[in-house]
Amino acid sequence: MWAPCPFHQEKSASFHVDDRKGYYYCFGCHAKGDALGFIKETENVSFMEAVEILAREAGMPMPTRDPLAQQKADRRTQLTDVMEQALQFFRLQLNTSAGADARGYLTGRGLTQEALDRFEIGFAPETWQGLWDHLTGKSVEEELILAVGLAKPSSKGKRPYDTFRNRIIFPIRDPQGRSIGFGGRAMDPNDNAKYLNSPETELFDKGRSLYNYGPAREATGKGEPLILAEGYMDVIALVEAGFGAAVAPLGTAISETQLQLMWRVSDEPIIALDGDTAGIRAAQRVMDLALPLLEAGKSLRFAVMPAGQDPDDLIRSGGPATMQQLLDTARPMVDLLWEREIYGKNFDSPERKAALDKILREKLRLIKDPSIRGHYGQAVKDMRWELFRPKSQSRRFMPKGATVPIQPQATTRSSSLASSSEHSNVLRQSVILASLLKTPEALATVEGQLEELQFVKPQHRDIQRFLLQYSGPVEGVWDAAGQVFGMECLDVLLGLPHVQIAPSVRHCNDVELVISCLQQEFAQMFATAAHGREVAEAVQDLSDLDDEGLTWRLSESAKHVQRTTQGSQEDTTEYKTATNGLKVKLEEQKTLDSLLEQIRFSKPN
Repeated sequence: MWAPCPFHQEKSASFHVDDRKGYYYCFGCHAKGDALGFIKETENVSFMEAVEILAREAGMPMPTRDPLAQQKADRRTQLTDVMEQALQFFRLQLNTSAGADARGYLTGRGLTQEALDRFEIGFAPETWQGLWDHLTGKSVEEELILAVGLAKPSSKGKRPYDTFRNRIIFPIRDPQGRSIGFGGRAMDPNDNAKYLNSPETELFDKGRSLYNYGPAREATGKGEPLILAEGYMDVIALVEAGFGAAVAPLGTAISETQLQLMWRVSDEPIIALDGDTAGIRAAQRVMDLALPLLEAGKSLRFAVMPAGQDPDDLIRSGGPATMQQLLDTARPMVDLLWEREIYGKNFDSPERKAALDKILREKLRLIKDPSIRGHYGQAVKDMRWELFRPKSQSRRFMPKGATVPIQPQATTRSSSLASSSEHSNVLRQSVILASLLKTPEALATVEGQLEELQFVKPQHRDIQRFLLQYSGPVEGVWDAAGQVFGMECLDVLLGLPHVQIAPSVRHCNDVELVISCLQQEFAQMFATAAHGREVAEAVQDLSDLDDEGLTWRLSESAKHVQRTTQGSQEDTTEYKTATNGLKVKLEEQKTLDSLLEQIRFSKPN
């Protein structure tokens, strides 16, 4: 037998089936296999599910493990048969006069007759025992009707009454295509429950089912992206617009089992929930649920709908192309995790930055896979760098009232004062970077100060960024830096004379000493920079030469610089005042006294 290949587009039939040998082969795309393989590929099912499908089509019973399993299977068959009879009743009711308003509503939502037939949409009339009387009239046992949740027992001792009344009915099928439940949309706008699902039964478990899962599984097998929407109408709109792999949870928050169902047929489903507050919250719940379940190759992407719109609204207003564009730009989960934690917040203090770091660490700890956790940590560090990286022209370093940075005059730029200050900064910054590369254990303590420091040389800024973004093991910092910048570059940095004599480099095994030296270096640099800003602001505010406030501000700033820098310059030598009033080093005096004593005892008597 020959036919057009179902696995690729072609004009002439190149797909060959040999029923005697029991295999198929396509001379175009070279797809091949047997009957089980064909069902697995075309319907995107597992091996056992393919066996069940073929056995059912051939009228062959599946082997059962024990009599109880057979009994359970027979019971399930009875219940699904009752559900199919109820579905036929609902579909017939949609075409009666009682279903006129429902038909008008569906037409207004853009559903054609073909769509109504494809999704088997029906209507439950506004009667108390319409379905009950229909099923019992067909000799269906009352116990079975109650068991599948189509009716509820009366608390007043009367006959059971229908669960669904005056509602548009959406049938829910399992992956094998069996009717297991219904979803009903109220036609009465004053109804307390806009949507009502079948109760939990032997057939139906809301947390373990997805609307349109069977057809969506088949569509993903043909390469379509799996899309999770919020409701029945969203799924129908997506499918009618050409997005056949659309599913929806059944009126509740997405469950872990539903996530696993999606990952079973698609490595990266797209979450396309409504663009309102409820939709955003639902997406965030999905994100929190998914974090501990992430595996290599299994993740989620998010297509954020425009504010106030759902997929149905978007398709009706912009067409399938607009929806396709939104799906093509679906964002990875780490982006939404970051945005949720920074949205509407101000990080203008170290405490607020630390609070953000704490929240993100807690979220990342939820990821069990160490490799994925590491990649998420690196992505968060990259985004954190973009948010907090030092801005060379930040307004907080401008004089008060200035709109653009003050550019130094040529004479100032070439002066010995300016050049020596910049040279001093470069020296200190070289020591800081070299110390952290040699002793990366100190980075956790001084990370905030490193982040705030503005480096002069572009290469130093690159190393700063590397250290702040590095997320691997501490002992691997040096090797990783060598791979990024080259070992020759690092050797040049460490070979600088002022770096070689720095205590934090020479004693790199003493982490406490390194931290102490680094903190002193940071303190001196920040104090000097603050003094420069104070001078610039004071000059900007200058009103007259006799301003005592100006004098006080500048003197206090100078004192602060002196207090900060005196730690490395303070003379700790002990002195002794001689009889003539001059100061003599105590150590030298002791050495002299010892020498004189030796001379005295060495003289002959």
